[in-house]
Amino acid sequence: MEFNYYLPVNLVFGRGSVGKIGNIAIEYGKKALIVTGRSSTKKSGLLDRVIKYLAKAGVDSVVFDKVKQNPLTTTAIEAAELAKTEKCDVVIGVGGGSIMDCAKAAAFLAVNDGDINDYIFNRIKSDKALPIILVPTTCGTGSEGNGFAVLTNPENGDKKSLRCNAIVAKASIIDSECMMTMPKGTLASVGFDAFCHCMEAYISKIGQPLTDMMSLYGMELLGKYLVPLYEGESDPESWDAVSFASTLGGMVINTAGVTLPHGMEHPASGLRDIVHGKGLAAITPVVMEASISGCPEKFAKISQCLGGTDENDCVQKVCEFLDKLQLTTTLGELGIKEEDVDWMTENCMKVSAAGISYHPVTFSKCQIKELYKKAL
Repeated sequence: MEFNYYLPVNLVFGRGSVGKIGNIAIEYGKKALIVTGRSSTKKSGLLDRVIKYLAKAGVDSVVFDKVKQNPLTTTAIEAAELAKTEKCDVVIGVGGGSIMDCAKAAAFLAVNDGDINDYIFNRIKSDKALPIILVPTTCGTGSEGNGFAVLTNPENGDKKSLRCNAIVAKASIIDSECMMTMPKGTLASVGFDAFCHCMEAYISKIGQPLTDMMSLYGMELLGKYLVPLYEGESDPESWDAVSFASTLGGMVINTAGVTLPHGMEHPASGLRDIVHGKGLAAITPVVMEASISGCPEKFAKISQCLGGTDENDCVQKVCEFLDKLQLTTTLGELGIKEEDVDWMTENCMKVSAAGISYHPVTFSKCQIKELYKKAL
């Protein structure tokens, strides 16, 4: 057995732990760029609390609040320019996965010249970025636990990750109390994204013992706690569980990668700006059904995490999971048209080559096209 596992992230986990952000941030800088969204952290009061905690510790701050779902490369560039203009020396992302990814990209661009797309496609490489601190407010992407920043190029629809160890957070503060104001629809969508991260890392050809262990535990936690939370349970320990599962999902894809469900979804949301978790809900059952032969013993374990028996009822259990979360959908219902399929297939081959290669079954371009059509 041989493997390499390297992930230098400091996870600060626990209810109320966001109150530590000032003492953490002062270790890395005196002026912070706070990257956040347009409304949720303001409505919840979290943004004001973070600013207050930073000020108390002697850290000044400036806010960039223009991040939307499926963040654009141009938005990250704008945030980086603000960081440079304001002479910020640390970047803090407060929000969901889109916000955290934009914060990471902004921290990278603030100290690296050139076209961000060249870095995304590995035509240029760098191992430097401003120090990053992340405070997730959704339990989905796991961006707090990896060195990925998923961005969409508005010029051509490419949705692909900037990936490097420089954008692994110096500290990620995972405080489940920051998740509790999420709308239930958001909880369902991001929760399924987290499940897919764990599942895809688990079936990945480059998975390893540590990622397998974490993936299975993440799926077990989500299988047990996500639906009750969606249905209205408010137990703080359940929020802790799904928050931890989300972080595990982010950590395992840093090492084992994602596979075909994410690989096929990114072109869809890059093209039509659909909600990522809903796109996964439309695509994942179709891909799973065609993939079980690749590692039936692992699909059996996935089924068991959702209360099933073996690989034969795995797709059924995932569909039941989606139904309970009111996520059952198709690409057509999400706005994807049949004439989009050719472009998405070509784009999938372009931006998701790694995920395609990690998938347990090798699909050709024609087969991926047929999977898209089936998901319509």
